[in-house]
Amino acid sequence: MALPEGHKAVRVSISGRVQGVWFRGWTVDQARSRSLDGWVRNRADGTVEAIFVGPADLVDEMVAACYEGPPTADVVEVGVTPAMGLVVSGFHQKPTI
Repeated sequence: MALPEGHKAVRVSISGRVQGVWFRGWTVDQARSRSLDGWVRNRADGTVEAIFVGPADLVDEMVAACYEGPPTADVVEVGVTPAMGLVVSGFHQKPTI
């Protein structure tokens, strides 16, 4: 299933002090405020992983926000790769893997 014109999907991996600092909750709030679809979760390696799907400008805005994160985070790196965009409607927090 192709994304609508002007939409995109990305997988983001955020490293640094990003677990235990409300990063996932902040991401859910930020993504929902932009009406993006996707999910966020902690990974066992200490990173936070997310999929953002929606209008390209809003996805880019969300990725840019991840470089800062919530006030208590210390983001070191944000990796971004294209994603398929196959997600349920809305934005959700998933369990740690």
